[in-house]
Amino acid sequence: MELEGKKIAILAADDYEDTELLYPYYRMQEAGAEVSLVGTASSADVVHSKHGYPVTIALKANEANADDFDAVIVPGGYAPDKLRRCTATLDFVSSLFGQEKVCAAICHAGWVLISAGVLQGKRATSFSAIRDDMKNAGAGWVDEEVVIDGNLITSRYPDDLPAFCREIIKALS
Repeated sequence: MELEGKKIAILAADDYEDTELLYPYYRMQEAGAEVSLVGTASSADVVHSKHGYPVTIALKANEANADDFDAVIVPGGYAPDKLRRCTATLDFVSSLFGQEKVCAAICHAGWVLISAGVLQGKRATSFSAIRDDMKNAGAGWVDEEVVIDGNLITSRYPDDLPAFCREIIKALS
């Protein structure tokens, strides 16, 4: 198992995109990683997807320590708009990024990267609707299935999930 001994945080808030949270969650576990769902500091213990699917939060962002994780994955949907309002969530992402640990975001999750201040000078992608936001945050935005720039891994939408997860696993192996 490629990721045996690795710890991955997946950020979660209400209205997450179902496949963008669940696919990486189970794929990283399948590869041997320990995966924890991390909510905002004020998160409920259970959050629900855009389609109502519940997941249980293991830690709140103010309890999560970047030193304890090898990577963070941020799914899209409407959740990133909630996640980026939490200072503890942004500090967690920024700290992981600063430690050169894998920071992966798909779809609208680029909003979290923007608010965490990690995109300046980086090549990245996202859902096209936030392209201008990404560019205004200093990213060199491109329309590609998956973009890797150092420890930053980004993808556009659910169809990109196989490539997105493959590159996360590759970066952590």
